[in-house]
Amino acid sequence: MSQEKQLATAGAPADIKENKMGTMPINKLLLSMAIPMVISMVIQALYNIVDSLYVASISETQNEFTAISLAFAAQSFLISVATGTGVGINALLSKSLGEKNHKLANTVAANGVFLALCSYIVFLVLGFTCMDTYMGWMTNDTEVIAFGKQYLSICYIFSFGIFGEIVMERLMISTGKTHLAMITQGIGAIANIILDPIFIFPDGIGSLLPDSWGLDFGFGLGLAGAAIATVIGQILAFVVALFLNSKFNKEIHLSFKGFRPSGKLIGRIYAIGVPSIIMASIGSVMNVLFNGILNSFGDPIGKYAQNAFGAYFKLQSFIFMPVFGLNNGIVPIVAYNYGAQKRKRLLGTAKLGAAYAVGYMLIGLALFQAIPDMLVGIFLTNPESVAVAIPCMRTVSLSFVFAGACIVIGSVFQALGKSIFSMFVSIARQLVVLIPVAFLLSLSGNIDLVWWSFPMAEIASAAISVTFFIIVYKRIISKIPN
Repeated sequence: MSQEKQLATAGAPADIKENKMGTMPINKLLLSMAIPMVISMVIQALYNIVDSLYVASISETQNEFTAISLAFAAQSFLISVATGTGVGINALLSKSLGEKNHKLANTVAANGVFLALCSYIVFLVLGFTCMDTYMGWMTNDTEVIAFGKQYLSICYIFSFGIFGEIVMERLMISTGKTHLAMITQGIGAIANIILDPIFIFPDGIGSLLPDSWGLDFGFGLGLAGAAIATVIGQILAFVVALFLNSKFNKEIHLSFKGFRPSGKLIGRIYAIGVPSIIMASIGSVMNVLFNGILNSFGDPIGKYAQNAFGAYFKLQSFIFMPVFGLNNGIVPIVAYNYGAQKRKRLLGTAKLGAAYAVGYMLIGLALFQAIPDMLVGIFLTNPESVAVAIPCMRTVSLSFVFAGACIVIGSVFQALGKSIFSMFVSIARQLVVLIPVAFLLSLSGNIDLVWWSFPMAEIASAAISVTFFIIVYKRIISKIPN
């Protein structure tokens, strides 16, 4: 008997009934799973916008906003490693629960926590050693480099909060308790929003309120204060998620008594997680290379374009984050029903998820087309930067509808253990198509043409995603009996 079968026979508690992911009507299930995650992602996106808004108001030169925009790729890489590992844990846990293999699920959870700790140690070292070099690749402005290094060093050195938060949330999501994950993410994001002005401005939250209120205490740490508020929020969310897991997540028993890392399970987690990490990290690489292309236009247009691109990325998170929340709801449902061999439920979830994602992206497209000047005006006060940002917003947003469908198809790949397809799609979109096309368009000397690389890349991505889905359907989905 294999080790996994032994774990299965030993680990299923008698009092645990069929999980709702195998029985509840699909639309009701998807909404119950996804809505809490969508709400938490909206809160995260709102924090992202508010955080950048605070930073943008620090000085007239907007060097702090430029720094945080250029730091985005490195910060995203950190989060990519955490979330990619979480995707591997999530898919393997949900599949194990679908197979009624509760002992294996517990072992996966313990190994997932171990991987989060190892990942943090790596980023702790990077925080002390590589931030100056990274910022130097992005700009020659010494003040921007200093601001960016300061911000990133704090985020990396204290990143144990985000690693712990994400792995604990994935344990809850894997058992369908997305409302608990919403609570932890919401608490972390709201804490960030409250703490930001206290740490950033000399008069704290009083800078946002009438003088008569007398709430004028603050640390005045500028961009460093924004980083401190961020890591405190992450650590708080981690603590809350740890408590909620131990209190309410009874389908998983997390214990380290006699724990030994399992090379086989870690390999299975990363077989799913590494493609997801690479896929998300490619976005960071794209961001660095694209900013380099914008920088090639020279001052001042290059800096205006970088600010425009930074503002777009902050705003588009408000569109994409809810779809990623939907994705977080789809993955455990598809993985569970794959493990339970329920094909109709698997396909029904994917179709319904795609419809919701495309519908929401159409709303985002309409907003970016109708009021781009109002949106970028949240961050950019320089008229020249705003003028560059408006065509950026309108052109890049044309890719939204294709992106929504691709995200849902990618979630199916992840749930079925085929994250490598998602990785190939991401590589093709952002490195094989987007960056070369952006470079060629930049040779025209017209900055407005460069933005067209995004919709062109997304169309290519959609074609490749559909091709891979057909392959997955023939090889895996069509062979599921029910």
